[in-house]
Amino acid sequence: MDRIEQFSAITGDIGTILRYISGGACLPLVVAVIYDEWDMLLPMASAPVFLFLLGTLLCSLPSSKREARLSQALFAVALIWLICAFAGGMPFTFGTGMPYLDAVFESMSGWTDTGLTLLPDVDATPHTLLFWRSLMQWLGGLGIVAFTVAMASRSGLTEYRLYRSEGRTEAFMPSVVAQGFQMWKIYIILTICSILLIKVSGVPVWDAINIAMVGIATGGFSVHTAGIPYYDNVLLEMLIIPVMLAGALPFKLYYLSYRNKKLGFFKDEQARLLFILFGLGAALLAFDLITFNNLDIWTAIRQGLFMSAAGVTSTGFQVASPGLWAPVSVMILFLLMFIGGSSGSTAGGIKLSRIALGYRGMVWWFRRVFVSGKVLVPFRYEGKVIPKNVAELEVSRNMLVILLYMIIIFAAAVLVMHAEGDIQVDSSNVIFDIITAICNNGISSGFVSPDMSPISKIAFIVIMWVGRLEVMPVIVLVMGLLRGFEY
Repeated sequence: MDRIEQFSAITGDIGTILRYISGGACLPLVVAVIYDEWDMLLPMASAPVFLFLLGTLLCSLPSSKREARLSQALFAVALIWLICAFAGGMPFTFGTGMPYLDAVFESMSGWTDTGLTLLPDVDATPHTLLFWRSLMQWLGGLGIVAFTVAMASRSGLTEYRLYRSEGRTEAFMPSVVAQGFQMWKIYIILTICSILLIKVSGVPVWDAINIAMVGIATGGFSVHTAGIPYYDNVLLEMLIIPVMLAGALPFKLYYLSYRNKKLGFFKDEQARLLFILFGLGAALLAFDLITFNNLDIWTAIRQGLFMSAAGVTSTGFQVASPGLWAPVSVMILFLLMFIGGSSGSTAGGIKLSRIALGYRGMVWWFRRVFVSGKVLVPFRYEGKVIPKNVAELEVSRNMLVILLYMIIIFAAAVLVMHAEGDIQVDSSNVIFDIITAICNNGISSGFVSPDMSPISKIAFIVIMWVGRLEVMPVIVLVMGLLRGFEY
């Protein structure tokens, strides 16, 4: 099968997804009208127009009748996210004169729910673009493909593979369309509840809407340069914490709790781990802030709670600068960010499910070492006994993803520090921001800025993209371009 025929198997699906996303990208035009930002209409329209025209072009191309393979679905998903990042940067360049590379960085940070920013002055940015940033994070929270599957109401093997390729491995409905609808119903309800909850703190409606959108999406973009500290509102900080945690829980739990008419969050392993890590992280950070930073007890508890929640949920909100913390406190935040939230949520990181599976796998391997080779040691997961060959495959695949994350962090750190040349950079700050980028967190040490070299900006764009798609789709995209799909 030649390259053209291979690509033709997925052009129609890519085009359909881009056209549906173009519809969602029109929403900031309403904000432009509301705030009389007429000069932003054309710049903002550039993104949906580009996505729609490109999608229409791809849909009009001759398509193969072959069913797309898993490798082709992975290729398509990686390409879709890259196209959306390039399109999403256009309004920033056309509307504010922002360098296009910086604009693509901002867009990729938005779509991937990372929250790192290169905007020089958020307060001076038009409302239209601020809402566009929030909307990208909100749409990217559940996933571009998940949005399209629900809107298009199409179900089939290709749609299923595209949905799974985006990192959506959870299954609680008989079809991806039904599941997509339920996910978006839950998401919209959670967003509305979050807006009402945050409004209790007394912030303006505009601020409440944007904070809620990026909070439930575990994104972290802010409508003010100073971020959450701009409000100097303790109640707001405390109300954002449950919003972040709600976004980092498996969405299937909301559906199952509604169906069973009772809350079963503490019966779910990922949910238990999330709350344990949040509580433990908050306690350790508060202790360190009192011991090493000489903060008063209340301020230390306040910052510990918020930063622990922001770390483990991969939300880029922050009320303190990790660059001013003791190294041990930074290491705790490192760990929380790297683990991240639950599979089937809007959170980033390597996911709690992988940590749980990795732990069970190590215990299983050690138990097998200390018994006779004739003794069968069962592997249990979620109350079920998993066959040995299946368990070994899943555990190995799980550990491979974690290893790939570590390799990418190391390689990116070396590349970025070389790219910065003679500029004095703190290697710990570089590594911190690379971890926050690949785990789609957004909490920054201060290294990420418009002053970075172009190579560093490109590196961060790539690692945000890789982290959001959990590595494999990007690898398949590169291999597909180089070798095709004959493997």
